Amino acid sequence: MTKISGLVITYNEAQHIRACLESLLQVCDEVIVVDSLSTDDTVAIATALGAKVYSQAFLGYGLQKNHGLAFCQHVWVLSLDADERLDADAIADIQRLDLVNSQYDTYEFRRKNLFHGKWIRCTTWYPDYVRRLFHREKVRFSEAQCHEKVESTAHTQLDSHIIHYSFTDYHDMLHKLNKYSTQYAADNSGTKKRVSVWSPALHGLFAFLKNYVIRGGILCGFDGFNISLLNALGSYFKYAKLLEKQRYSGAKP
Repeated sequence: MTKISGLVITYNEAQHIRACLESLLQVCDEVIVVDSLSTDDTVAIATALGAKVYSQAFLGYGLQKNHGLAFCQHVWVLSLDADERLDADAIADIQRLDLVNSQYDTYEFRRKNLFHGKWIRCTTWYPDYVRRLFHREKVRFSEAQCHEKVESTAHTQLDSHIIHYSFTDYHDMLHKLNKYSTQYAADNSGTKKRVSVWSPALHGLFAFLKNYVIRGGILCGFDGFNISLLNALGSYFKYAKLLEKQRYSGAKP
């Protein structure tokens, strides 16, 4: 089996980091943790499990992960978020892969997003493909502050799963919605991407219909409706905040 480096970026992830690293250690020959100056037991737990821990003030999600690639010894890298872990079928798939002769530079996994103790199988939360295993000499992460991804043109999808403990409750979802929409506006404010006054409402409406009707949120009860609504609000505020930056960033108080 080809040797693989595991990569995780962390900040105060003591609740999740043990399960994340233990799953990586089943398929990785080393695990690299880039920690953003945690104040809890994240570093102690990671070190005790044998991970190589490097401290780095947070640079943004994409830049932070690219920074971590420099510490990886092997060309194939398996990157997880701290609140993710490999499911048994993903471990088995990775162990079977012939990475030496692979025609791909990136592999995508299905992600099981868990919320309120259950697997949400509706809305855009499933199958929610994410790129996690890649050849670091051929591809890198985008430099986005949030929702970074491996930039690849030669990727393939696996049917196996990554388990994701995404949000603890609706308060947590709203907090992250606000954070991610702000980061999206910052990532795109310097580009030529222009939005109109209709963009936030249209994107928000489409996101709700896609999640609740097309992707089956209507079948998932109370959580299905709320996830659809919050996804719509996230889309609305991404474009509302970008429009705000484009119109008023130079305005004087």
